[in-house]
Amino acid sequence: MNIKKRFLSTALTTACCVALLDGAHAHTDYEAPKTEWGQPDLQGVWNFSSNTPMQRPTSYGTQEFLTAEQIEEAVERQARAAAAADAAAAQRVVDPEAPPVTDNPGGYNDFWFEVAGLGDTVRTSHIVYPENGRVPPAVEGAPRAFGGLGPDIPGSRPVRYVVGGIAKDGPEDRGLSERCIVGFNSGPPFVPSLYNNNMQIVQNRDTAVIFTEMIHDARIVPLVEAPALDEDIRLWSGDSRGWWEGGSLVVQTRNFNGHRQTFNSTGTNYDMVLTERFTRTAYDTVNYEFTIDDPTTFTDKITAIVPMTKVAGQIYEYACHEGNYGMENILRGERMAEQRAGDDS
Repeated sequence: MNIKKRFLSTALTTACCVALLDGAHAHTDYEAPKTEWGQPDLQGVWNFSSNTPMQRPTSYGTQEFLTAEQIEEAVERQARAAAAADAAAAQRVVDPEAPPVTDNPGGYNDFWFEVAGLGDTVRTSHIVYPENGRVPPAVEGAPRAFGGLGPDIPGSRPVRYVVGGIAKDGPEDRGLSERCIVGFNSGPPFVPSLYNNNMQIVQNRDTAVIFTEMIHDARIVPLVEAPALDEDIRLWSGDSRGWWEGGSLVVQTRNFNGHRQTFNSTGTNYDMVLTERFTRTAYDTVNYEFTIDDPTTFTDKITAIVPMTKVAGQIYEYACHEGNYGMENILRGERMAEQRAGDDS
């Protein structure tokens, strides 16, 4: 995205934010339309892009919302950063021999990034509990590992993070999104990321389907009393059960398989209980709130609020496995490197 588009997007967001400041804490009078079964209608495609940080910068303390002056400062700061990035990219076009800014080859350029602020972007963080807006301390001994586009990180299987890997001996050494198992923003819970921040809700009387664009996963959530799965049955996206509380769809998920991290690159999610609330607060807005309770990973619960904005379109298939030539090429490249090393010895 070029500087002009980015700035206009941010400026539009700022105008909306300033208008929202006085009513940020007020309850909306909006009443969601009802389905033929009398339930709030949450159906549609929703986008959860955001330029609000998940964790609150410590300088804000317990301040939950930005002031108008702080919003203006953020706009100017983002504009300067965007201009610097565009200038660096232009310089590389004019002078291909210019030294790279980093040794990391990266993955995608800014054209693909989807981080414009939508909806309630006056928050200082998406995390609202603990009150400091920060992820609570981890329990002693809880595993922690960061993936990324850089060199492999020493470790052992299973690889629980989504991007990067520990080696290239086989696909099991790569991250979950590289293996087309779990998308880096597909949840649950939904966490804004670089792109494909879209999900869809489909309802009938007794069921809600929560469908993600990334890795095209569909969670089928029964809305009637049904026996929970046995503790021995564990799933990548857990076992979800839902019910209505006023205008909110509440979804509680357990029975995660432990092969993913709980949150913030920490934990194993085996004991995690996730509670999500979907509340339609306007024609084009769903308020998404999630609470993570995993006493084997964190010393306290985590609650975050992420606004979702209605998309005038549909979700197309994300055929990850069908087009995953990247995995094949990663492993082939490593075999070639090994062969060359053998030829040189």
